Amino acid sequence: DQASLNPAPDPAAAPPEEIYNRGVDAMKAERYSVAVKQYDLVEQTYPYSSWAVSAQLMQGYAEYLQGEYTQGIATLDRFIQLHPAHRNIAYAYYLRALCFYEQIADVRRDQKDTSDAMAALQEVVNRFPESAYARDAKLKIDRGRDQRACQESEIGRWYQSDHLYGAAVGRFHR
Repeated sequence: DQASLNPAPDPAAAPPEEIYNRGVDAMKAERYSVAVKQYDLVEQTYPYSSWAVSAQLMQGYAEYLQGEYTQGIATLDRFIQLHPAHRNIAYAYYLRALCFYEQIADVRRDQKDTSDAMAALQEVVNRFPESAYARDAKLKIDRGRDQRACQESEIGRWYQSDHLYGAAVGRFHR
């Protein structure tokens, strides 16, 4: 059998830029799970290379695009911790905040995700006040405040329907 004589090449044996570029190609094709695997392979195979640093940030982005927000947050937290002076650190913080932001739930649900998103967005504003990321973060913080206000109104209407007018007024005045 010819295949057993010529085994398939080990993908990890490729140079880091080749593996990284396979991740980029997968991103362009919107095959985010493939991209995540390629970026992870760069990081695992060449952990001390500059390619690994870039791959880690791109992996966080691919996880965000894939809707894997919890995993994206973990990847970006690791990036931020390991590379606090990286030239794209503002982007890493912003992307991390977006992962929280995308998880904001309906006003009838618990608003912990809204609080987490607002805190992460505020961190972007505080750390990088002059950046385009801070400007967008401020707009998203306003949406978070609107979300909380809508939830208070929703709760107030529930109290009102239950004839608990004092509690309803308290909610409407928050």
